Amino acid sequence: MTETAILAASGLLLFAYLVDIVGRRFKLPSVVLLIATGIALRYAMDPAGLNLKWVDPIVPILGTLGLVLIVLEGALDLTISRDRARLIVASSASAALGFGVALAGIAMLCTWSVGMTPAAAVLAAIPFAVISSAVAIPSAAGLRDRVREFVIYESSLSDIIGVLVFYSWLGANGSIPDFAADLFGSGALSLVAALVVAPVVFYVINRIDGHVRFLPLLAAIVCLYAGGKVLHLSPLVLVLVCGLLLNNPHLIRWHVWLRSIHSDEYGQTLKEFKGLVAELTFATKSFFFLMLGYWTDVRLMGGASAWMTAIAVIAVIYASRFVVLRSLRREVAELLWIAPRGLITVLLFLSAGHTGTVDAFPFGAVMLIVLATSTATALAHRQAARRAAEATPEKADSNVSGPAISAASQTASE
Repeated sequence: MTETAILAASGLLLFAYLVDIVGRRFKLPSVVLLIATGIALRYAMDPAGLNLKWVDPIVPILGTLGLVLIVLEGALDLTISRDRARLIVASSASAALGFGVALAGIAMLCTWSVGMTPAAAVLAAIPFAVISSAVAIPSAAGLRDRVREFVIYESSLSDIIGVLVFYSWLGANGSIPDFAADLFGSGALSLVAALVVAPVVFYVINRIDGHVRFLPLLAAIVCLYAGGKVLHLSPLVLVLVCGLLLNNPHLIRWHVWLRSIHSDEYGQTLKEFKGLVAELTFATKSFFFLMLGYWTDVRLMGGASAWMTAIAVIAVIYASRFVVLRSLRREVAELLWIAPRGLITVLLFLSAGHTGTVDAFPFGAVMLIVLATSTATALAHRQAARRAAEATPEKADSNVSGPAISAASQTASE
């Protein structure tokens, strides 16, 4: 039994890596391929009497761990500097406005067509108002530098805004004063705690030594998240601030002692830490989407109500995105279809489902929305890659080099 489990886990991880390579090679959505593989695995195993009963409890655990890693990875990709001020403001406005407009539209849809109460409709709508950075960032590789960096900032901030709003609304039970107090009150407390904890994390990563260096640091960050949840804080703020500070050490160079703890090898150390976070994030996301596909009942996706709801929600998603991009005068043609829903959408909806207030929303529609928006993002990526290939060699080289991640690494090492 032990050998079988080890063989299955390692085989699935290798298969996920192969799917990722194929997806990047042929510009196919790896999320869709992984979910489809999980579904096919279920149909292949059930006739043989094989049932993975441990999938039910492990999917939320993988999703939560993936959530922490995605926010951390996104924060480690964000560079804060004066020359990026306009980009940060524009992407923040797009993330906040896009989330708010999509939330309002989907909540009204849930109220009118699904018959939910306003409080339950908002709870059900929040997961679909969030852009998945885990899908959006890799899909932005074929875009121009400025547009690609915009996608990195926008999707990372959308993740964070969506999660903070969701858990504040979930704990408020429909009370707007309680929601505001939780969102801003606990958010402020979390920010204060983060400003205390983040320099400690920065000190540790500069002084860390030995063969085992980064896993204890990651374990500490996950413990901070869990502790924040127990204390009813906004723990993702802790994760976000820690990641931002690690990637932007110039933010704390105003004090002589803080400057003194910055080691000469920090740039290389940060690069290695980012690599570990990226690989763990990939493994967690891969297992999550495979298990999610296995866990999904395809019959729920075939119902007329699921398809009608999914089509309506997708229409609201892209209509609201078009309005926001036009109002902000951003590149509509390149950015419109890069609005995927993914791991965070599923995880938040599963959390909402535990309350029993969103049962009227067909779960099959959730999977249809994730699959459709991820496919649209992949198609937009393919179109961008085709335009880059048709450009002059010099222009193509400038468009596909120097991503924000490299810029972040260079800034961190300065």
